[in-house]
Amino acid sequence: MKKKYISVALIAACTAFFSSCSNFLEEHPTDGFEEEDAFANENLVYLNAVANLYNGMINIMGSDRQIYDMNTFSSDEAFLPCRIGDWEDGGLWQNLFLHNWGTAFDLSLNTWNYLYEKIGHCNQAMEKLQQLLEESPEATYLADYIEEARAMRAMYYFYLLDLYGRVPLVTSTSTQMSEVSQPERSEVFEFVVSELQKALPSLSDQKSNQAGTYYGRFTKGVAYFLLAKLALNAEVYTDNNWNDGILNRPNGRNIMMNVDGQEMNAFEAVIKYVDKLTEMGYTLENDFSANFSLTNDNSNENIFTIPMDPSDYPNNWSYNYIRTRHYTHAVAFGLNGWNGSCATTEAMKVFGYGTENPDPRLELTYFAGAVYGPDGNQLLLDYGGESLPFVYEPMQAKVYMEASDGVYVQTAGARQKKYEMDENPGSNNGELPRNDMVLYRYADAVLMKGEAKLRLGQSADDEVNQIRARVNAPLKQNVTLEDMLDERLLELAWEGWRRNDQIRFGTFTEPNDDRYVGVKHSASSLDYKIDNTGYTTVFAIHNDVLLLNPNLTQNPGY
Repeated sequence: MKKKYISVALIAACTAFFSSCSNFLEEHPTDGFEEEDAFANENLVYLNAVANLYNGMINIMGSDRQIYDMNTFSSDEAFLPCRIGDWEDGGLWQNLFLHNWGTAFDLSLNTWNYLYEKIGHCNQAMEKLQQLLEESPEATYLADYIEEARAMRAMYYFYLLDLYGRVPLVTSTSTQMSEVSQPERSEVFEFVVSELQKALPSLSDQKSNQAGTYYGRFTKGVAYFLLAKLALNAEVYTDNNWNDGILNRPNGRNIMMNVDGQEMNAFEAVIKYVDKLTEMGYTLENDFSANFSLTNDNSNENIFTIPMDPSDYPNNWSYNYIRTRHYTHAVAFGLNGWNGSCATTEAMKVFGYGTENPDPRLELTYFAGAVYGPDGNQLLLDYGGESLPFVYEPMQAKVYMEASDGVYVQTAGARQKKYEMDENPGSNNGELPRNDMVLYRYADAVLMKGEAKLRLGQSADDEVNQIRARVNAPLKQNVTLEDMLDERLLELAWEGWRRNDQIRFGTFTEPNDDRYVGVKHSASSLDYKIDNTGYTTVFAIHNDVLLLNPNLTQNPGY
């Protein structure tokens, strides 16, 4: 049984530094309580000062035109084809996939504003909690809440660091516009690491993904995972001149980090933090799909999830359930479908689609081939007044689908199947499912450890084969970095990490079978050109942000 927590907003903050709102510094609590009543006991302090920090986390993984879209549909994993005008949206999705975004890219502004709004919430919460602690030093729980807010702020800065590189570090509600600066990316990296490490001793040992007091909250396991992710990407995040190619990045073996008072390099730190997760009892589930089932709040593998429930946690999750399914497929189950997102042909090749021995996770991850209804019979597709057997065609997907592509306009592309379909998902045509949304997972951590070992010149066979054995995939010997990149796609497809992985491995800017020079639409000119410098490994800071704060400068290459 999922325990319900009520999130009452401490402050509906707007980010005056970075958006059109102008009252960020002047806002005060508006939840209807007298202040002394709003913070009268520990439970009320949590509700009115901490719970708000978790509101809107759906924007990390499950909301339209936010962080997930930027990380997934800019990679070689998936895209949203233009199906004769459907899903073109002015070229938004196609330009994202073709790396043809600019300085007025809507998704960039949406995400920037969201993340700084949440950082504003964290700053206000920390200051209020500090005030309460000074007034009541015997209330030691307040110090723990401060560190929980600190960890949440660090997480939001992690996403800014990853997406934009050089971003302002605003840690106080009293910061004035003239005081906002733009530190180098390496400084932001060091800040995020130090803030997480500072918060760690005060965070709970309980598992965040399971029912209880800390369900859906930032705990030690979440911090260990995020620190491992930061350390694994240290070469990228400490590179202040990412515009000069991958070969000029710092070497992770020379990037030193302090872990529990011990100096070690970045890759050794990855291993250390993953081992801490193992010591906490995180383990691989015997059943791969259990992590994405309707009852995945029982998983011993998931580390950080966003609680989902039609009654207690009614989050609209459109990216997964709605955007990917064809209308006919969805209606057969009484659900909604938009016939949009699908896997690339590049991804299908990694999964071995059409070969004699595809990876077992192909069937667990995608709807590919014949489509069946709830009665077990193959569905029929109405095409031009004719009823055709309904088949998803993975290898027919391309950025621009033309009328000449015939029925493939409707059926091209393998669709997301990873999360169990909720056939009784509450209201709103199936947009309120019960599967908790997975943000961080132990299988990812195991692969991170394996990759770190590879980069230290050690074998990663054990880590990769733990993952493969779970799904009865053939075991590998002498695993290479190329194997590791493929394994991460096989295991983590649809989980929002592919852009991050490709940048680290140096493949993000490379053309492939879906994105190549000469991709064009009948109504447009050439849409893709190779990025030979790496400037597209970070997004442009939106023009509106730069206009509001003249202290900020655009990322190089834009």
